[in-house]
Amino acid sequence: MSKTTLIVIVVLAIFGMYGCSTYNGLVSKDETVNNAWANVQSAYQRRADLIPNLVNTVKGAADFEKSTLTAVIEARSKATSIQLKPDQLTPENMQKFQAAQDQLSGSLSRLLVSVEQYPQLKANQNFLELQAQLEGTENRIKVERDRFNEVVKGYNQSVRTFPANIFAGMFGFAQKGYFEASQAAQTAPTVKF
Repeated sequence: MSKTTLIVIVVLAIFGMYGCSTYNGLVSKDETVNNAWANVQSAYQRRADLIPNLVNTVKGAADFEKSTLTAVIEARSKATSIQLKPDQLTPENMQKFQAAQDQLSGSLSRLLVSVEQYPQLKANQNFLELQAQLEGTENRIKVERDRFNEVVKGYNQSVRTFPANIFAGMFGFAQKGYFEASQAAQTAPTVKF
């Protein structure tokens, strides 16, 4: 065996080992993103599961605004109809998902503001408990979204960094989308006294 052949074999072996290591690292980070996404979906599902109980409790209040309840029910239906799988986490799909979740959040906010006009409802222990659970769930959603963005950052860095980007392209690892603040969140609310 010639010296040139031996050098080529050694270079190919090093390249192969690096390729295997890079591939396995990308798979590991991809699975971490998938797990973080599952946790985000779980937190959103918890919120969606609380809404029917909240709506039923509020429905019991005399002459409560039916349009507000209908808006919450419709927004929940739309939000739960958008299901993204981990391989669909493109920036465009993330925006659609977030828009539906923002619509649900807005409807819930209007519902909770409307409740202020009903003292008997504000005193209802069942409603107060559901409201506390909803607040806790919103906090969980934020935490899970932040964790998701952190693992997506690490994954995207790996996919884009040379020379791992060569292997990422060869094996079909594409960048994932982040959760971003909605346009409505970019504008500070006007407070008047």
